[in-house]
Amino acid sequence: MKNIILTGDRPTGQLHLGHYVGSLKNRVLMQEDPENKLFIMIADMQALTDNAKNPEKVSSNVLQVALDYLAVGLDPKRSTLFIQSQIPELAELTMYYLNLVSVGRVRRNPTVKSEIEQKKFGESVPAGFFIYPVSQASDITAFKANLVPVGEDQKPMLEQTQEIVQSFNHTYGEVLVEPKGVFPEKGQGRLPGIDGNGKMSKSLGNGIYLADSADVLAKKVMSMYTDPNHIHVEDPGQVEGNMVFTYLDVFGTDKEKIAELKEHYRHGGLGDVKIKRYLIEVLETTFGPIRARREEYAKNPEAIMQMLKEGSENAQAAAAETLAEVKQSMGINYFN
Repeated sequence: MKNIILTGDRPTGQLHLGHYVGSLKNRVLMQEDPENKLFIMIADMQALTDNAKNPEKVSSNVLQVALDYLAVGLDPKRSTLFIQSQIPELAELTMYYLNLVSVGRVRRNPTVKSEIEQKKFGESVPAGFFIYPVSQASDITAFKANLVPVGEDQKPMLEQTQEIVQSFNHTYGEVLVEPKGVFPEKGQGRLPGIDGNGKMSKSLGNGIYLADSADVLAKKVMSMYTDPNHIHVEDPGQVEGNMVFTYLDVFGTDKEKIAELKEHYRHGGLGDVKIKRYLIEVLETTFGPIRARREEYAKNPEAIMQMLKEGSENAQAAAAETLAEVKQSMGINYFN
């Protein structure tokens, strides 16, 4: 095995097209390479750092995220799908790593700072949320992942992991693997919301979900932000910033037709309804089969949870090996 890859999602809701573009599609491609071993984590512990008083929001979505995984083509026979909280070794590793990180260093983490501001925690930031970059280091190193697919906004988190690995190995000996980030190509990796907001987000309510029915998908596309100045069909329209064309660029395969539609729209004579209907056809081509598979898997939730149980047991076995090495190098394996 050449590459061990750790990736995952917080189960705070169903996954949307932004997740598909940003990570899910690429995970399926990585899975096809026999030199890759993927650990795909449903990060419920991380989700609880800012949902501790609403645990139902997290626990109820574990199954939903698993259904999304299977629907897009992630295969539990080729990738290890697991639940973070079922791996107690991760919490123990986090405790050891916390002793290698200063409060000041965590506070300077740009991602942590921006998320604390976004969530308006102020001085009431939960300690678990504050130190979750250290928890992420445990997630990555427990499986000796050498590659971690992340967005540019998560780069500071990865750098913190690299620092922890370097500090641990310098202090206790070469035990941990230092990971490298796999970043999306420039201009890719983030799908804007249907309202034109720069990010598709569950909290903003501007997403199209993998679980959405054909009717719901169509309604969302018909409500998409286009060009507010394109009032009449004959009016020239602006393509840039028009979400319909943004989505056609991402999901459409007939690039020649899309180019013709753009030219027609710019010169006038092409209505928003027509291009939206075309986008609906394009999205249904990709996501109709995904939706159908998801509905089929959803008929047997017990089987999905059993799959996650087996994946978590396999993940725990891998994490236990790393923890044993860590404790030996630290000299705290007292009874071995």
